[in-house]
Amino acid sequence: MATERKPLAERAAWQALQKHHQQIAGKHLRDLFAADPARGERYTAEAAGIFLDYSKNRIDDETLKLLLQLAEESGVAERRDAMFSGEKINITENRAVLHVALRAPKGEKILVDGEDQVALVHEVLEKMAGFSEKIRSGEWKGYTGKPIKNIVNIGIGGSDLGPVMAYEALKHYTQRDLTFRFVSNVDGTDFAEAVIDLSADETLFLVASKTFTTLETMTNAHSARTWALASLKEDAAIAKHFVAISTNAKEVAKFGIDTANMFGFWDWVGGRYSMDSAIGLSTMLAIGPDNFYDLLSGFHEMDVHFKSTPFEKNLPVLLGLLTVWYADFFNAQTVAILPYEQYLKRFPAYLQQLTMESNGKHVTLEGATVNYETGPIYWGEPGTNGQHSFYQLIHQGTRLIPCDFIGFFKTLNPLGRHHDMLMANVFAQAEALAFGKTADQVKAEGVPENLVPHKVFEGNRPSNVILADKLTPALLGKLVALYEHAVFTQGAIWNIDSFDQWGVELGKVLATRILGELEAEKEPAAGHDSSTNALIQKYRVSK
Repeated sequence: MATERKPLAERAAWQALQKHHQQIAGKHLRDLFAADPARGERYTAEAAGIFLDYSKNRIDDETLKLLLQLAEESGVAERRDAMFSGEKINITENRAVLHVALRAPKGEKILVDGEDQVALVHEVLEKMAGFSEKIRSGEWKGYTGKPIKNIVNIGIGGSDLGPVMAYEALKHYTQRDLTFRFVSNVDGTDFAEAVIDLSADETLFLVASKTFTTLETMTNAHSARTWALASLKEDAAIAKHFVAISTNAKEVAKFGIDTANMFGFWDWVGGRYSMDSAIGLSTMLAIGPDNFYDLLSGFHEMDVHFKSTPFEKNLPVLLGLLTVWYADFFNAQTVAILPYEQYLKRFPAYLQQLTMESNGKHVTLEGATVNYETGPIYWGEPGTNGQHSFYQLIHQGTRLIPCDFIGFFKTLNPLGRHHDMLMANVFAQAEALAFGKTADQVKAEGVPENLVPHKVFEGNRPSNVILADKLTPALLGKLVALYEHAVFTQGAIWNIDSFDQWGVELGKVLATRILGELEAEKEPAAGHDSSTNALIQKYRVSK
């Protein structure tokens, strides 16, 4: 991992790609397909139950050869192997990066500082499973003797986005006599609306904060405590209605939570990579331990694929390389994630944190300022809703927006022609983006001359189509791991630390300082810029 490498822009493959881009940028996908009748079959890859069609990308065999060469020159395999072996590749925090250990089968070993992390993971998983069975069966009783009917997860960032996404994605598999709510925003409305129709004596709060000091999470947790005690009265009730996902036993006990009901995790788990750790307790409560273990097995299957498959057929590597190709050579600033599956409605939001918190970096591992683009903006909505919203810009706008379409051969809710119509739209949108409609084709339809320019579709808009059989817990694990490792691939090529997030710190520090100034009895000193000072003053006199 310590191999000395040339800066990215000086690598042979990078420079060759710059020249190659000049040659291929003017080629249209219509011509690329016409020149290669088998293109749609050749530019595909399949593994772990996921099929990837990447034929509608602005690439040819030379592009792929050079991108794969770039991965080799950038040490992607070396860095990948270092991650899997427990090396501390998060260099700014001197931490291992071992979300892969969260789903490693029992009996595997991954050592960090001489200690087997997989064994520790399975201890927590078994504890989670025992607790989940007690809640789901009604054996666990609240303070007044009633079983728990409502579960409220309190967290933020990865302690919220993963659990929310997983709950929505796997709702088909949930125990329907349990109600799940999620609170993250420090805006009091989030908490108020989450509990407005709940009874405290049937409600369990999961407080997810590694340090048990996260400002937003603990503000909401203390509001939840106050809300529960308004009905339950006795402090002793807290131990029956709150559990902690944390490593700070002292603060957990101080809050009133029995530390026997504290579920831990490790500093090698980044928040955005933690949905399959104890942070996923709400997921296990919702879908049950067996389904949760299936989720983990799906993650692991994609891990094995990423670790062992040659790059030319490696799904995460191919996705990662294509993202680099568009971001750095076509100046594409965004990637659209378009799941044609209503259960995946929160998947784009989940990927926003995974991708942009990981690769939104402006310096290399060595601390040098980069001279190339990193971390494109990820965004999206489920189909077909997005088609009646922002697809206009993707089809006929001036920006190049690579798209990932995600679809399934089978639906979990068969209803007439619905699923055929849904999937017809997946294939139609990818085709329309790639091939468009020429002026001659528009004229042949009898369109008046003055309207022809408005009805021309340039096409040549790239997309991937990702297909699987149906959305199951295992498939969700595979899909998340697919993007985790694609993000890893990008970061390795860009030579950045994908596993720290110092960019969130400055705003937190300033917010804490300003909070004191907003709440101070006396007028605070004007210690900011003129705009911030004026805003603070306006708020103080208006609240």
